Amino acid sequence: MHALPHLSAVDWLSLAVFFACWAGYAWYSEHSQWGANGLIRTTQQFRLQWAYRMLERDVRVTDSTLIGNLVTSVSFYANTTIYIIAGLVAALGASDKLVSFTADLPFGNTGNRELLEIKLMLVLASFVYAYFKFTWSLRQFNLLSILVGGAPFGKAGEPGIDVYAQRVAGANNLAGDDFNRGIRAYYFGLAASGWLLNSMALSLLSIVVLVVLFRRDYRSPALHILRDPA
Repeated sequence: MHALPHLSAVDWLSLAVFFACWAGYAWYSEHSQWGANGLIRTTQQFRLQWAYRMLERDVRVTDSTLIGNLVTSVSFYANTTIYIIAGLVAALGASDKLVSFTADLPFGNTGNRELLEIKLMLVLASFVYAYFKFTWSLRQFNLLSILVGGAPFGKAGEPGIDVYAQRVAGANNLAGDDFNRGIRAYYFGLAASGWLLNSMALSLLSIVVLVVLFRRDYRSPALHILRDPA
């Protein structure tokens, strides 16, 4: 904390841009009415359709396989994040050597050891956040597996079927949303690494990540496929 007073005005401005991009986009895509037509909330509608189709099937091997594929993807990211965190912790322990190394880079401006540690902590915090989101997503996918295992058989409109379909889709949405948050943390973790070069790189990469996320969630061919034809 004693290194915080050494942060320049540009550093604080870049940090403000970083957090504004991350938090602002999360709010826009998940909670605002303007972001309702994006990939995240469009996918939620198909999860509800999946829940109804699952309840109509007497044999749910296909559904179990699909959930297994989702769990495998989340597990891969959770395991990978552990290695990234371990590497960043090791980098914190070798901060003196990193200061000497970055001093020779043409755009390097890490400052002293305390400033470098703060910059590494920002990257580390991003991936720790991602790890918590991935592991919580895994637990919720496990809950989804239990709901599928105990699901009744029936069609829409029959007693209890609509409520159970909403419950299954809700669990699927929660798990998927936390997975998306973990992926988003990866993107902004990469943006945070730009601070190791200089403050302006942090701001620039944060804006670049914001544009990339927006294009993929609201302008991508994947979203066009999911939308109903005009």
